This record gives sequence, structure tokens and C-alpha cells, in this order.
Amino acid sequence: QVQLVESGGGLVQAGGSLRLSCAASMNIFSFANMGWYRQAPGKQRDLVAAIATGGSTRFAESVKGRFTISRDNAKNTVYLQMNSLRPEDTAVYYCNLMMGPYTYWGQGTQVTVSS
Repeated sequence: QVQLVESGGGLVQAGGSLRLSCAASMNIFSFANMGWYRQAPGKQRDLVAAIATGGSTRFAESVKGRFTISRDNAKNTVYLQMNSLRPEDTAVYYCNLMMGPYTYWGQGTQVTVSS
């Protein structure tokens, strides 16, 4: 069973920055595609950013130019750097790992952006 542990969420003012981290309990992390999703109250969970095993990335239109995603395979960790945060970025952010037919989720970390 793979465990994903997120950290780095919190309360920040609009225009501020946060960096989320997600550490995976697996030694073959480098073979997994990783992503960050978010879910605001009353809304569906949506993809924010993803990074493939080869390092290619993709982003939701709403965060392009403000968020970056990166991974450190030696540390089994994926990061989400969030800059120029807006109140509409407020949500619970979830780490996602996909490898073959398997998908795993972290427990989520709250990000709140005040105006």
C-alpha cells in the first residue's frame, strides 16, 4: 500500500506564496506519474498540475504562469510551488500518484487565501 503525505498548506494573503510537498512511501516513485488536485467546498475535485515520469508537465488554465510542479525522485517527493495566490485558489489540495492501473491519493492539505 502506497502512502502519500502532504504538507505545506496554510493561510496566506492574496498575492502570497506557498509550497506544497507530497512524500510517497515507495522506492519506485520515479516510475509514477504525479499530480496535484484541488477541491473547493461544493465543487468537484479538479486537476491543478501534473508531472510525468519523464518530467513533462501540464497545468490547469487558471494556474498557468503562477504555479509550478516539480519532483525529486531521490526523495520520493513532488512539490507544488504556488505564487500570486488568489482567493479562488482556496481549496483542499490533494496529491495523486498513478502507476499502471493503480491510483493513490493523499489525505489533503488545506490552502486558504484571504483577500
